[in-house]
Amino acid sequence: MTRSIALLGSTGSIGCQTLEVVRELGLNVAALTANASVDLIEQQAREFSPRLAVLYDEAAAAELRERLRDTKTRVLSGMEGLLAAATAEDADTVVTAVVGMIGLKPTLAAIERGKRIALANKETLVCAGTLVMDAAEKYGAEIVPVDSEHSAIFQCVQGCRDRGEIKRLILTCSGGPFYGLSHEQLAGKTRADALKHPNWTMGAKITVDSATLMNKGLEIIEAMRLYRLPLRQVDAIIHRQSIVHSLVEYRDGAMLAQLGTPDMKLPIRYAMTYPCRAETPDRTLDLLSCPPLTFAAPDEDTFRCLKLARQCAAVGGTACAVLNGANEVAVGAFLRDAVGFNDIPALVEAALGTVEQVSAPTLEEILAADCAARAAVRAHIQ
Repeated sequence: MTRSIALLGSTGSIGCQTLEVVRELGLNVAALTANASVDLIEQQAREFSPRLAVLYDEAAAAELRERLRDTKTRVLSGMEGLLAAATAEDADTVVTAVVGMIGLKPTLAAIERGKRIALANKETLVCAGTLVMDAAEKYGAEIVPVDSEHSAIFQCVQGCRDRGEIKRLILTCSGGPFYGLSHEQLAGKTRADALKHPNWTMGAKITVDSATLMNKGLEIIEAMRLYRLPLRQVDAIIHRQSIVHSLVEYRDGAMLAQLGTPDMKLPIRYAMTYPCRAETPDRTLDLLSCPPLTFAAPDEDTFRCLKLARQCAAVGGTACAVLNGANEVAVGAFLRDAVGFNDIPALVEAALGTVEQVSAPTLEEILAADCAARAAVRAHIQ
């Protein structure tokens, strides 16, 4: 069980909920990191007294350093600061709750120190899953997923004697705010529309990814990497109620599912306490009052991001890094009202057709593919 954490991305949705769990469990916080949220990370630092606080933005870090002069917390900035937080000696668990490719290098650094990785940064495995899983095996680092779907699968495979017994992993998907709409109806959808998720309260980027179904495509790739399974054994279905968080189908026909309320503190708490389970103070699922559970196939023709993700999963190599990098820039542009909702898959597809891909990439080639994809999307937007 975790005793002390380094929390990368402490001011985001997952980061703030992680600190709620830290309060419940009475854990120590060795390090906190964020991008530029000076006010919030100062409040967190004063409450949890970490040895280290990091703001990626140098100007914001300078302000935080001045504000925390009366404390014992050291303030750093940039990638150097993230790496220092990820390798903090007094943290046995690193919670990677940062969004995007920025989490890759710190995660690898923590793995090389043999730490438990409570993984909420799916881009790390999407872009460099083989490298990350090989490193975890080499250094004896334990990766416990925090995504609700991957946590559900992680819990459902605990009784599995070997992975050869698994027939299929089935990721569930709410369908987002635009479920059932046509391509033409999606064309006029705005940032405000896309951020109205029916079940979950999340950050803006992942909420838009849920609306395009890219989030589920990224999770399919992540599941392939985490469980070393081919694409044909990883599937996704629409489950509007977000109560069945995912399922594992075994070769004898049995299916195991993990059910619960749509509350991210459940998988966060499990990642902290695994292999034990801690008492929750939160409302739990009441089967007698929950709505009927429904399931449907996703519409990959309308929500093309899911189809593109499957295609990249089949290709492998740097295709997944290109997919992810292009999507990050396209979603960012949509959130700035610079492009329309249907432009997101179009921009991703254009980048996939533009950027040269490598079949068995090194870390440097993965990072280069990510940069090239971002540049390609910016060029298409201009």
